[in-house]
Amino acid sequence: MLPLTVAEYFAGIGLFRMGLEGTGWTIKYANDWDPYRAMVYKGFFGDTYEVKDVFSVAAKDVPKTTLATCSFPCIDLSLAGNRRGLDGRHSSAFWGFYGLLWEQGPDRPPMVLLENVGGWLSSNNGEDFYAVAEALNEIGYACDAFTLNARCFVPQSRPRVFMVGIKDRDAFGGRGKSEDSLFLRSKRLLPTKLKQLMVNNQRIQWVHLNIPEPPPYRNRGFSEGIVEHLVRDDPRWWPSEKVDKHLAMMPPLHLDMVRSLTDGNRMTARTFYRRRRPTGQKAEVRADDIAGCLRTAVGGSGKQFMVVAGQGNIRMRTLTVREYARLQGVQDHFHIKGNSERQSLNAFGDAVCVPAVTWIADNVLNPLAHSFNPD
Repeated sequence: MLPLTVAEYFAGIGLFRMGLEGTGWTIKYANDWDPYRAMVYKGFFGDTYEVKDVFSVAAKDVPKTTLATCSFPCIDLSLAGNRRGLDGRHSSAFWGFYGLLWEQGPDRPPMVLLENVGGWLSSNNGEDFYAVAEALNEIGYACDAFTLNARCFVPQSRPRVFMVGIKDRDAFGGRGKSEDSLFLRSKRLLPTKLKQLMVNNQRIQWVHLNIPEPPPYRNRGFSEGIVEHLVRDDPRWWPSEKVDKHLAMMPPLHLDMVRSLTDGNRMTARTFYRRRRPTGQKAEVRADDIAGCLRTAVGGSGKQFMVVAGQGNIRMRTLTVREYARLQGVQDHFHIKGNSERQSLNAFGDAVCVPAVTWIADNVLNPLAHSFNPD
C-alpha cells in the first residue's frame, strides 16, 4: 500500500484538502498564487501554503508524495469564459504543473488527479483534453477520465471532468487493463462527448478503472438545507425597486412560476441568474429546489441570486458566502476568514465540491493506493 500523501496544486481555499483528509490523506505541500485564498485556507486549517505562481515553484521544494492534485484554472476552457484553451493566460497554468512533474523525474507522484469544467472536453474541438492526456503519457502516466456532478451529494448542479493518471498501471494490481469497465459506465460518469474522445483516440494510453455508479442526483434540499434565514430588515435583502426590476426581467414562464410560489402558504426559495439574451438581459429562475452551478464573477459569468416567495411576499438577494460554502459541502463549523464578500464568493465559486472529492477518494484513489504492488 502506498502512503496517503498529497501535493495540492491550485489549492485555492482548500476544498480538495477538505475532501481528501476525511478519507485518510495528508497534505504534504500546497500551492496557489492568491494571498486572499491562502488567508481563507489558513482560517480553515490553521496553516497556509506557498503563495507563488506555479511556474515559479521549484521541484526541489516539493516533497515526495503519492498523489498530486491539479484543479487548474478553467477560465480559458469554460463556455462562460473566453475559450482560448490551454494557450490562454489562465488555463495555460496546467503547463506549469506538467513542468514540475517532469522535473521531479522518478520522484514524481505515482498518481495524479486533475479537475476542470465540462468545457475542457469541447475546447478546441477536444484537442485541449487530448493535449493534457498526451502530456501525462509523455512522463509515464496512463490516463482515465470521468465526469461527476456535485448534485449527487449537495443541492447544486455542478458537473466536472476528472482525469486520473497512474504512473505504472501494472504496479497497481493490473487494474484497468480491460475496456469493459469503460463501456459499462453510465452517462453520468461517461457522457457521450467524453466517450467519443476516449474511444476515438487510441494513440493515448488510456487505463479504464473500475469506477462504481455514484449516488442518485439530488432533486431538492436548497430551501431547507442551504438557505440562511435572514431577518426581514437585514440590509442584504434588495429594496422593492430592485425586486420589481428583476421581476420585469423574467421571461413569462419564469414570472408565472414565481407568482404561483407567492400565492403559496409557505416561503419557498429558488435561485436565478441574470443572463444576456438576444432580446436583452433576463432573470431566469430554476424550477427545482437545487442551485445552479456556482461560478466566479470572472470570465463572463457572475453571482447567483435567490428569490424567496410565499404568503403574498417576494424577496430577493444575492446568495451569501455561507450559502456558497454549504453548496460546496463545507460544514458550518469551518470559519470563513476574510472581509471581502466578492473575493469570498469568487473563491467558493471556483472551488471543488467537498463530498465529490471524498467520493472519488473512497472509490478511486484509495483503492488504487491499496492495490499498489511494489517490486
